[in-house]
Amino acid sequence: MRGANQSSVSEFLLLGLSRQPQQQQLFFELFLGMYLATVLGNLLIILGISVDSRLHTPMYFFLSNLSFVDFCFSSTTVPKMLTNHILGIQTISFPSCLTQMYFFVVFVDMDNFLLAVMAYDRFVAICHPLHYTTKMTHQLCALMVAGSWLGANLNALLHTLLMARLSFCADNKIPHFFCDLAPLLKLSCSDTRLNELMIVTEGALIMITAFVCILVSYICITSAVLRVPSTKGRWKAFSTCGSHLAVVFLFYGTIIAVYFNPASAHSAEKDTAVTVLYTVVTPMLNPFIYSLRNKDLKGALRTLIDRRKFSG
Repeated sequence: MRGANQSSVSEFLLLGLSRQPQQQQLFFELFLGMYLATVLGNLLIILGISVDSRLHTPMYFFLSNLSFVDFCFSSTTVPKMLTNHILGIQTISFPSCLTQMYFFVVFVDMDNFLLAVMAYDRFVAICHPLHYTTKMTHQLCALMVAGSWLGANLNALLHTLLMARLSFCADNKIPHFFCDLAPLLKLSCSDTRLNELMIVTEGALIMITAFVCILVSYICITSAVLRVPSTKGRWKAFSTCGSHLAVVFLFYGTIIAVYFNPASAHSAEKDTAVTVLYTVVTPMLNPFIYSLRNKDLKGALRTLIDRRKFSG
């Protein structure tokens, strides 16, 4: 047991990104701008794909799901932080903290699973183009997304239930802008070894399995593309994967930096800064990464905007 004061904590204080008033105002404006860009960008991709029948394919089905998840991902943490700044409060109740943590884990896992599913989709499209339509059926695509949602919710439920059994005593200050697993575990006065074991085993297994699927898919894709005789054909094949690879490196790089480093390498400031990258920056950048490198999607978005102009 840590600490002599065993009075139960009913709420936490989210200290945010800075305690300096000038910096707090700057962060508020910055996060508000990034959140609005995230909402607008991801909703435009969802609308663009839904209104253009040419984009009703497995690749864009998965992309629209990723955009929805990214929208929800940012909405899990950023609005609470913005609201706290406007109202001048820092508190969050214990049940609200667990709820936020639950949905945070759900959407991290969904990003993880969807990136793996999208890599498999590219593998089938490039390595088995003649069998693509027979392999990537609507039923299989729906099943893979539904399975991802089920796995993500079960994993989030496990970590939330493990966190709910812990006791929190004197210290209730979270040096973060939302309720994340690692900062909460540091505040507990209970034995957290089971929680930590689940993070580095079951949690790591989920991440590593998806990452290995992505890695194997791209090894096979690279091997197939290098056999293409023309340089133009090779470039065309690689260009369809470029956006996905950029998102993969950004997502997994930041996740590994926060959760799978030795505890001695962690600091609240460093973890918070890196967490901002994958909770706020990555969901904002994904729409730009995918739309800027995709002619079909840019065409669909242009058509959507033109329709809005004419209807207005």
